[in-house]
Amino acid sequence: MHEDALAEELRRSIGELVRAVRAVDTMPPGEAAILGFLDRDGPLPTADLARLRGVTHQSAAKSVKDLSADGLVRAEPHPDDGRKLLLHLTDAGRSRLQRERTLRAGALGAAIRDTFDADEIRQLSESVTLLSRLTARLTGR
Repeated sequence: MHEDALAEELRRSIGELVRAVRAVDTMPPGEAAILGFLDRDGPLPTADLARLRGVTHQSAAKSVKDLSADGLVRAEPHPDDGRKLLLHLTDAGRSRLQRERTLRAGALGAAIRDTFDADEIRQLSESVTLLSRLTARLTGR
């Protein structure tokens, strides 16, 4: 298979996989994404969250408002710029994010067990390593 055709098939397949795994989510994907960014990257202002998500500031601000109302994030004055707020993941937010991740991993793990034999699971594991390298190349991380 030509690399460009492989790239398109990989993009389509991974997109479908992500959408299928998200079907078990119990919160809106934008809110889950914000919790994930705060968990991985630490406290961030809304503008940075909007940029990371690839959405407008207004869209990110609505998600932040909803998350704040649910006690999943808290805002504090930014130490370098008092006009900005720095958003922190609360313990409740961390717990909620972990529940979402556990649901996703459980659904995906069950599908892996039901679909593949031991040799295919080994192949899939090796493929994850390759996909991680590809992601690192694309993201520069």
